[in-house]
Amino acid sequence: MTSEALENTPFTITTPLYYVNDLPHIGSAYPTIAADAIARFNRLRGTPTLFVTGSDEHGQKIQRTAESLGRTPKEHCDQIVEGFKALWERLDIRYDRFIRTTDERHEAIVKEFFGRVWDRGDIYINQQKGWYCVSCEEFKEERELLEDHYCAIHVNKRAEWRDEENYFFRLSNYQERLEKLYQERPEFILPESRRNEVLNFVNQGLRDFSISRINVDWGFPVPVNPNHTIYVWFDALLGYITALLEPDQAPTLANALSRWYPINTHLIGKDILRFHAVYWPAMLMSADLPLPDRIFGHGFLVRDGVKMGKSMGNVIDPIALVERYGSDAVRYYFLKEIEFGRDGVFDEARFVNILNADLANDLGNLLNRTLRMAHKYCGGEVPNVSSDSISVGNPLKATGVKLCDRVIGAYDALAFSVACTEILTLVRMGNKYIDEQAPWTLYKQGNQAAVEQVLYVVLESVRLAAYLLSPIVPKVSTAIYQQLGYAIDFNNANSTNVNSIDDATTFAHHKTWGLLQAGQPLDDPQPVFQKLELQDAPSS
Repeated sequence: MTSEALENTPFTITTPLYYVNDLPHIGSAYPTIAADAIARFNRLRGTPTLFVTGSDEHGQKIQRTAESLGRTPKEHCDQIVEGFKALWERLDIRYDRFIRTTDERHEAIVKEFFGRVWDRGDIYINQQKGWYCVSCEEFKEERELLEDHYCAIHVNKRAEWRDEENYFFRLSNYQERLEKLYQERPEFILPESRRNEVLNFVNQGLRDFSISRINVDWGFPVPVNPNHTIYVWFDALLGYITALLEPDQAPTLANALSRWYPINTHLIGKDILRFHAVYWPAMLMSADLPLPDRIFGHGFLVRDGVKMGKSMGNVIDPIALVERYGSDAVRYYFLKEIEFGRDGVFDEARFVNILNADLANDLGNLLNRTLRMAHKYCGGEVPNVSSDSISVGNPLKATGVKLCDRVIGAYDALAFSVACTEILTLVRMGNKYIDEQAPWTLYKQGNQAAVEQVLYVVLESVRLAAYLLSPIVPKVSTAIYQQLGYAIDFNNANSTNVNSIDDATTFAHHKTWGLLQAGQPLDDPQPVFQKLELQDAPSS
């Protein structure tokens, strides 16, 4: 497929549909920031993009939590959902759809999908006996539990013994087809460590799983037997499809699948890998629907060696973190410092040091000092230099010309830390270059042409760096672009109808080194990122 065709192919990315048992913590913010960065990147390149997030609102855990707080389940969900939306706004998350699994249109999609699977004969009724973790909303095998039947994920929650009638999905029917899928499409599950986890699980033999519950009122009734409630995971996974409906479309599978399907990328936590990489594709196969392109299982954020979670009391409050340090700081640290796909540790001292070094010192100071010299030596305009006149041997041009392809590859692979490292390499080269060339000395020597060439290549390198960083730090990139004389706000491209940074230019134009035009007025230099001071660590 040509690059032009790729850019015109719709791109759909989803976060997990977050379980609204409690207010969001940094573990929920982490994959949402990542999804937002990928959505922004694809919008920059002109790709029609749909970014889906939302809430998973049914199930016994929600019902029990609401009852303990003296609320109805709906009242509880409404309150928690507002907390998620407020956090996404603070983090500059620009989602296109927020699907709630309590939406009326979602019930229609679930019923139609259930009917397809029922008609295929992949649903039957049987007795379910086993250990059930309410926090996971999942039956557990003995091998998955800790001593005395405590959950390996919610280590302070003991599983409950259940013996009840359930409807089951014939997962065992899809053993061979799933094995073939994983073999023929090795990039269906990423990173490789997650793929290996799934292969190990599937190779032990797949068992049918229950898709209904009794004595749970909070959920959709099973269409063929209203005494049963559809299992929360069977319901929630279909939220990804419901979210694809346009606002004015009737809630049918045909309509939901008409434009944005199949989904390109599901971002999920590794604790829900089985549901997305085993159950979900089998369900889609049963309904004769295409599969997503890839499922990426990111790592955990850990503290004291344990996954951060409300039940463990070791979470970081993302709202407090943003209030202390700003949204760009939070976005940058978690995407740059933690290799996406691996577990990561939040260390506040390192957080402050990294942000100050990369954004305040390396990037911000380079722009500031170069702009000051442009005002002093070039009348406050882009130097009178043509990019074509810069030798291909110039180190900044040579690096900048090749930078975009490397960064595009990193974004496409969800390798955010690699993208940031590549971009910061150019920035640090700019600092070294301006020190070595010493334009202040060249000016004193009367060598105006050399001064202007040095300042041009540095300013252009900062511009390109800001552009390529904009999916991660949109506010910093906007400040840089505006000081370089562009009327651009990278936070404005927030819908599927706005797929470039302005009406006149495209990604193909801005990604090219040498965009700055001679004589373009420059704004007065201002700090684009204020240095941070270490404060008390925010917590829940």
